[in-house]
Amino acid sequence: MSFLDPVKGFGVTFATMFKTVVTEDYPKNPEAPAERYHGRHQLNRHPDGLEKCVGCELCAWACPADAIFVEGGDNTDEERYSPGERYGANYQINYLRCIGCGLCIEACPTRSLTMTNEYEMADDDRQRLIYTKDMLLAPLLPGMEQPPHPLRLGDSEDYYVKGPELLRDRTANRTNSEGPQ
Repeated sequence: MSFLDPVKGFGVTFATMFKTVVTEDYPKNPEAPAERYHGRHQLNRHPDGLEKCVGCELCAWACPADAIFVEGGDNTDEERYSPGERYGANYQINYLRCIGCGLCIEACPTRSLTMTNEYEMADDDRQRLIYTKDMLLAPLLPGMEQPPHPLRLGDSEDYYVKGPELLRDRTANRTNSEGPQ
């Protein structure tokens, strides 16, 4: 051990004291996450507003952390929430358990469940970290109608295969029938 060893250790400290700070100004200027970042889940909708979730519960079965609870309900002609026979009547994701692995996304047969890049989900109340269906559903966009309502895009096969195409055609026909203004 040399007499200069303690002084060498302080050399590292002095060298870093005069460098610029690397801290981010997080709450005021948050950095945008990567495009493919896996954050909060979202239940998607068809172009007419019906839910894509058919209540099959495959996402719950695929979840290794047992963070997803799905209870399916039956659609009727009077109350239709999805184009299939069933819909997700009760849907919950417990973010106290979710590990963000994305296995639920891979298991979803209708591409109903996706992950957004929203990452700010911390809370001091445990109950608010259990997201329910109304918190997970994608917002209604222009041209969408709040379910329950009857099928608007044709038979059920059309919903899964040609949904966006049929919506464009329907919107174009509506615009043409109104005529020039």
